Amino acid sequence: MDARKAIITDVFNTSTLIEVPFFQRSYVWQEDLWERLLEDMKYVVKTNRPHFLGSIILKDGKRPSSTDVFTSRKTIVDGQQRMTTFLIFLKVLCLKANQGQQFDFQFRIHLGDIALLHGKNDIEAFNKVVNMEAPEKIEQGEYPSKIIAAYNYYLDNMDISELNYNIILMNTQFVRIDLTADEDEQQIFDTINSLGVSLTTSELLKNYFFSRETVAEYNDKWASVFEKDEETIAYWDTVIETGRIRRALIDIFFDAYFQMFTQNRKYQISTEDRISYNRIDRLALSYQHFINNYCGGDKSVVLKDLKLYATCFRDNFKPEYCSMSVPATKGIERLNVVMFGLKTTTLIPYVLYLACNVDTPATLDRMYGILESYVMRRMVVHADTKNYNRIVLSLILNAVKTPEELENFLAKGEDTTTYFPDNDELKHGFHNSRLTNLQTRGIIYLIESSIRPDTTATTLYGFDRYSLEHLMPKKWRNQWESCDSLEEERQRDIKLLTLGNLAIIPQSLNASIRDSSWDIKLAGKANKPGLKICAAGLVTVFDALQKDSWAEADIEDRADWLYENARNIWVF
Repeated sequence: MDARKAIITDVFNTSTLIEVPFFQRSYVWQEDLWERLLEDMKYVVKTNRPHFLGSIILKDGKRPSSTDVFTSRKTIVDGQQRMTTFLIFLKVLCLKANQGQQFDFQFRIHLGDIALLHGKNDIEAFNKVVNMEAPEKIEQGEYPSKIIAAYNYYLDNMDISELNYNIILMNTQFVRIDLTADEDEQQIFDTINSLGVSLTTSELLKNYFFSRETVAEYNDKWASVFEKDEETIAYWDTVIETGRIRRALIDIFFDAYFQMFTQNRKYQISTEDRISYNRIDRLALSYQHFINNYCGGDKSVVLKDLKLYATCFRDNFKPEYCSMSVPATKGIERLNVVMFGLKTTTLIPYVLYLACNVDTPATLDRMYGILESYVMRRMVVHADTKNYNRIVLSLILNAVKTPEELENFLAKGEDTTTYFPDNDELKHGFHNSRLTNLQTRGIIYLIESSIRPDTTATTLYGFDRYSLEHLMPKKWRNQWESCDSLEEERQRDIKLLTLGNLAIIPQSLNASIRDSSWDIKLAGKANKPGLKICAAGLVTVFDALQKDSWAEADIEDRADWLYENARNIWVF
């Protein structure tokens, strides 16, 4: 990597082609940024002082052929938006000053084609702008690109008496960073732009797999799956929280899909490479390394089943199930709540493996039920989740594709990070575990959805609709019967945080009701409803609402009742 200060004439010359990756994201700048650049350039001319416009990351591109008119080719990794806007600005300035030859001399290769070759989405609009011969407006409808809007904005708002082409060229500075072909542009881009929008894995892979010469293959194997229409694009762009980071579904898919190869024994991937391949921040580079080192450079190994797995992913992984009522029977709907609602997305690679490799729906539902039972039992007992990723990859590696194989595999877990909790441990968890609000909501919600009678008149909402309520409030000292000793107070404070004292309700109680005495908490007061209205129809809290009082013994009884239902739902 080579980094240095540069002005625009250090970036463009008559023999270098700067190429935007063909499938790169579209030009997206809008009026606030166009206006900011215009004001900055007026300031540069007024003060004749240097102005920093940001970084440009260029990577060595495909070697020119003997018939090309340029002698070097660079791919622009970062700076596409700034560079595009700056050239549009300069083009308009030259047109309005009747000095179009100045622009051509600087930004064309041997006075021929423009030296910035744009990507698929903007190439026609950009070429239209840079080839304009007079300062005339372009109809926006002719080209579906914001580049036209930027050009028209500068045409309307630029006063050339406030600007000077040469002063702007000499004073507008960049940090130019040049990468060799084998350096990891994603890691460098994300480090430099840690407060901005990262290059996504999918964008890097799209430009790795396809080129200007393979548009037909791109349309068949990529666009038809990931960019078919606005609804499709919106699905794949959906951002999900996975652990401590947020990732789009398309990047989550490519992570899961990669495991189909890394966990395939036929490739005999080394231990060192397996470790490297688990780094999500290097996923695009890992794909390239795998193809070059284990597939002889043959990209078709990965592309062959891409459409199949991506279609299967979209058919099965639906975060919107967290906003919908889920059935009582085990299946992919409930497992989506476990994965996305309860943030157990480490299951995704194995669930994708099953969805694409097990043909019988009944078998799939059984296996999804086993996974739900395993995760939820461990959640109740507050077991460690740090080895879920290792378990998931081992299931793929060992081609576990039947319920019996899955049960046997999970039953073999012996240490605290892998074991399948038995009924005694599950009961202990219901009485003693103090879990997060999210975990508790998930446990009670999935029990509620499993035991509701078909004849109930009330609607079960989606998981996201419910909040958590302490039946005995944390601030019990104000309105509830006192304890006989400080030790009893301490025990009560602990007990009220356990599952027997917690309920899901679709409508949060007013604070004045939430911390009131039990009778007011049930009935409410004035125009503020209590639990009998807010929790009406919920089976998991029905018995509690019939009681005249609520104390530690009632919490214990309800924990037993929840456990009895849970052990029959999440069978060991």
